[in-house]
Amino acid sequence: GSAAGVWGGLVQAGGSLRLSCAFSGFTDDHYAIGWFRQAPGTEREGVSCISSDGDTSSSDSVKGRFTISTNIAKNTVYLRMNSLKPEDTAVYYCGVLMRWSSCPVGLGMDYWGKGTQVTVSS
Repeated sequence: GSAAGVWGGLVQAGGSLRLSCAFSGFTDDHYAIGWFRQAPGTEREGVSCISSDGDTSSSDSVKGRFTISTNIAKNTVYLRMNSLKPEDTAVYYCGVLMRWSSCPVGLGMDYWGKGTQVTVSS
């Protein structure tokens, strides 16, 4: 299996972005997909999660602003980010954990997508 994250970018504070992550090659019906981020000098942290059972979670710092969703037909998971703040600036990663169907998830993912830079200017 694999995961590929794309479509970061530069946006002004208060703006919106949508990240997408395409995954493929997975045969297990149970999985959890997480979005994570890592700012310079900090540890990677979980942002949002969605599982094959429909469970979702978001960190307190993004709750109410970020929404995770999936398009199973396209094998894609999205992260819609609204009301962006400069502190949201980071490299964002998607990750897939197989044989798991609840959220949140930690950093022990089976597959990681390529990180994408999100920069929010003030």
